[in-house]
Amino acid sequence: MQDKTPSVIYDDNEIVNHSSNAHFSDVLAANLNRRSVLRGSVATSAGVLLGSVGLTACGGDDNNTPSTPSTPSTPPAKELKLSFNSVPHTNADLVTIADGYEVSILHALGDPLHFGDTSWGDKGLETAESYQRRIGDGHDGMYYFGLSDDGKFDAGRSDRGLLCVNHEYVVAPYGLHANGRTVTDGVRPADEVIKEIYAHGASVSEVKRNGGNAMEMVRGSKYNRRIHSETPMVFGGPAAGNAKLVNKLSADGKQAFGMNNNCACGYTPWGTYLTCEENFLNVIGRAEGDDAQRSEAEVVALKRYGLPAGRKNPYLWDSPEGERFQRWNSRVSGAAAKDDYRNIFNTFGWVVEIDPFRPDSTPVKRTYLGRFNHEGAWPAPAKAGEPIVIYSGDDARNEYVFKFVSDAKWDPADVNGGSAAGDKYLNKGKLYAAKFNDDGSGEWLELTHGKNGIDASNPVYPFADQGDVVMHCRLAADFRGATKMDRPEWGGVNPLNNEVYMAMTNNSQRTAENLNAANPRVSNANGQIVRWKEEGGQAGTKFQWDIYVFGSATMLPEGHKNRSENLSGLTAANDFSSPDGLYFDGRAQEHGLLWIQTDDGAYTDVTNCMMLAAIPGEVGDGTKVTTKEGQQTIMGAKPTEDNIRRFLVGPFDCEITGVVVTPDGKTLFFNVQHPGEDKGDFATNTFTSHWPGNQPGITSHHKGHKRPRSSTVVVTRTDGGVIAL
Repeated sequence: MQDKTPSVIYDDNEIVNHSSNAHFSDVLAANLNRRSVLRGSVATSAGVLLGSVGLTACGGDDNNTPSTPSTPSTPPAKELKLSFNSVPHTNADLVTIADGYEVSILHALGDPLHFGDTSWGDKGLETAESYQRRIGDGHDGMYYFGLSDDGKFDAGRSDRGLLCVNHEYVVAPYGLHANGRTVTDGVRPADEVIKEIYAHGASVSEVKRNGGNAMEMVRGSKYNRRIHSETPMVFGGPAAGNAKLVNKLSADGKQAFGMNNNCACGYTPWGTYLTCEENFLNVIGRAEGDDAQRSEAEVVALKRYGLPAGRKNPYLWDSPEGERFQRWNSRVSGAAAKDDYRNIFNTFGWVVEIDPFRPDSTPVKRTYLGRFNHEGAWPAPAKAGEPIVIYSGDDARNEYVFKFVSDAKWDPADVNGGSAAGDKYLNKGKLYAAKFNDDGSGEWLELTHGKNGIDASNPVYPFADQGDVVMHCRLAADFRGATKMDRPEWGGVNPLNNEVYMAMTNNSQRTAENLNAANPRVSNANGQIVRWKEEGGQAGTKFQWDIYVFGSATMLPEGHKNRSENLSGLTAANDFSSPDGLYFDGRAQEHGLLWIQTDDGAYTDVTNCMMLAAIPGEVGDGTKVTTKEGQQTIMGAKPTEDNIRRFLVGPFDCEITGVVVTPDGKTLFFNVQHPGEDKGDFATNTFTSHWPGNQPGITSHHKGHKRPRSSTVVVTRTDGGVIAL
């Protein structure tokens, strides 16, 4: 029979952090109750959006009087002005973009990367084997690397490049199978599972301009490549060769096979792609009664990472007969770890480095960046003679923010160094977890074996070595007292001033009984964003933090359960809900133009998910406010329609995600993930979305198809100018 259960049934909001560590909201509430000021915090001037705030004491005075402006910490940015009119709300099953812009489809699910495979046929009949050479499903994070004529990374080239795109998961899956997902008595057909395995991961494709500023994929390019859930990989860093990675496929614990649920991403200054495994629990199950076969420490670790005994594999990849599929269940079945897949779960949840310029290179799982639900890996701008610094968020409720600092100092001579440069910069360093103190300061808590009680005698978990620490860094962060955060989503580092931003998507479960200053709205369906500024350079261990902007769905009626109070004063021209993707467009380092993307379910009865452009501006002033429930809070200067506008709205049921702009600012790529994910009739090819086949103006082989497909979209200005400005 056909299984109508959605493919992704893993609850990424499930709380597995039961430590007593402070929650971020508790920290800010305590701060305000003591009537303290966040000394030294950074803020935005009244004329710009998304600044942080100089906080005033919040007791006694509940008016909305601005505080005294702080002194800018960096020189003024080049004066910018958004050059497009805001796109209205819409539920159209189209990409609706600002006037003066046009879109084309670069590639979509199932498009062949090479010659010899047929074009995608709109019926789900492509062979499983061919998906090793086709574009995968669930387009998500991505990055553009300029390609020189001699095949090397050229950071300044805009007309030719390599585009790396994540394929997070299989959608519904409407595009992959003829009649959807088949389950018979709890068993999946092997060919369907194999096709889904190949549809995960990432793609590398050569792209070039086709006469104007639009891009097309170069089919048959030697650089075109798929990395999927069975691709051979190796481990790098302190966990490589660890006993807890030993399994039937890797007796020495140094090899990995495949990557899964790759969400956001990052890049390195030497020209490699960092792709991040997020909800890897989607592909792993564990047998009933398996706890009895494990040590006490193993049980603690497995539960902390969300894999209790008896947990069913959501995709049922472990259900077909044969050795090939048994690796998707992390149960004890052999005499020793090398005889079964008990440790296979530990091989996922890492940041994977891919060298797009060497198609035969082996991807490397960089273990020093930690193992958790990696939403992404966002580097600070590299500076000669300083360490490489990479930020990551653990995208689950009540989890942590992490930072990696390399031992090696950046040498620009390592550009184009490939995975050898990765070995140099990413295999040795320090991993930290963030603690947000109640006086507005913050500290990075070092997670190093043998320091601060992180060792075999630890009462939370017995850490055997540094490989064990990075593999179970959630437990190390629990012990050190890191601050629980509300689902850290995408982040970014402003290239103008190195301030770090991270989106906190929403919390619709908040009630009047548990309001606090950081979360001051009942049923916070629309989310907010956090930022911080490092002290003593990007590799420092101290920082200043604040809360600065609130999402709001302004067009819902008063009292609607999905309408959070509009504290930031957003309007119909710039309101948004559930911020998710963030990307700083650092063209020539002249400014930090910020792109905001949404993955929302709270506002979709009014508008589909969207992307906005914002001018983040300089450090300025903040405002203290009191919510209608009487909860005091603080925020950045209210934005205006001059400094944030809605640039586009996506098709029905979709998420807007993955954005990157060419160095000259004239070509923008973004991804549309899971259009039409909710319902479908395979017999008639009728779904809630028919995008991209119905997108006006496209003349390629994507036109006219009925089945919805995740796709990469190219945006250009009709007059040939730069995007947004």
